[in-house]
Amino acid sequence: MEDLLPGDDDPRRLAVREWIATHPDAVPRELAESGYVAPHWPAPWGLDADPVHQLLIDDEFARAGVKRPSNQIGIGWAAPTIIHAGTEEQKKRYVLPALAGEETWCQLFSEPGAGSDLASLGTRAVRDGDEWVVNGQKIWTTGAHYSGFGILIARTDPSAPKHRGITYFICPMDLPGIEVRNIRNIAGADSFNEVFFTDVRIPHANVVGEVNDGWRLAKVTLGNERVSLSSSGVLWGAGPTAADIVDEARSLGVTDAVMRQRLAALWTEHVILDLIRMRTLTARLRGEQPGPEASIRKIMADEHGQKAMEIARDLIGMDALVVGTREGDKTLRSRSWYSGYMFSKALTIGGGTGEVQRNILGERVLGLPAEPDESTGRPWSDTMRNTARGIR
Repeated sequence: MEDLLPGDDDPRRLAVREWIATHPDAVPRELAESGYVAPHWPAPWGLDADPVHQLLIDDEFARAGVKRPSNQIGIGWAAPTIIHAGTEEQKKRYVLPALAGEETWCQLFSEPGAGSDLASLGTRAVRDGDEWVVNGQKIWTTGAHYSGFGILIARTDPSAPKHRGITYFICPMDLPGIEVRNIRNIAGADSFNEVFFTDVRIPHANVVGEVNDGWRLAKVTLGNERVSLSSSGVLWGAGPTAADIVDEARSLGVTDAVMRQRLAALWTEHVILDLIRMRTLTARLRGEQPGPEASIRKIMADEHGQKAMEIARDLIGMDALVVGTREGDKTLRSRSWYSGYMFSKALTIGGGTGEVQRNILGERVLGLPAEPDESTGRPWSDTMRNTARGIR
């Protein structure tokens, strides 16, 4: 990676270092106003930075230990969509607080009967003067129990084809009629929620873009990912890497032949995935859009993450039954490794299942016949493609 980046005397590097030096204890609002939180965004929220400039900023922030505000959905999805299609009033009201992490957002997309086929959503919004009355249910809503706002899509014209007649709303999560029920996952975490809407009144001023154009904006929402130097972490780019597991195995003096073969296979996958990641990144640096390797990497990385965490558990044997409690413990006996193992079960489901990705690769890359959707007669990938792109 270092070979891809300009040297220490690059003017853009020097500008970042100077800003850090003059803001040694920058608060989130200062970071947001500087444009460094999402530098690829247009001014005044970003710096219109190209991919190389973004990577330089990330590199300098990492060296200096500067952390951006944490607000994944607000910064990653909500604010870019508001910038793209929102009114000037919406941009002034919501974008900067999201960048600064002052207002947390959640995503109100998936429903019990509309996950892979999100366009089949049943949550309804009916206009009543200057308000929309919303009734329905959303599920797997990360952070709904502590978010101030949600990006909501609801059906506003049931007579229209299912990919039309959907509208995109900014939904304050404290409105009367909203009920949030927590879902505790297998690892004991409580990040997911069910959200119920009963005669919830959302002002018409909170509609983003045009009425009935929400499906297009839902796709825009997921097309705003920042060029990232994400590590080879096995949990969707976060957490430990295969290298960490191999290091631990080395320190334990593993001699079992079968385990050594498993570790060798894991390391091979790690190297291949890193090469695919670099291929995607260099394509972006050349101004090209990534090809099918993005879907290939998604399939491989998810399964790789599950293998990695299974090996980590097997390496310590019966000790895996005891959850680590030591603060800052970095060994395989730490609580974070236990949680990571439990979380890894979701990797091949969340953000687009491996089966969906394989369908898309088969049809769009290999040219295989499309599998028909029994309910519509159209290719199955047409109804599932948005899950494969990460719509939840």
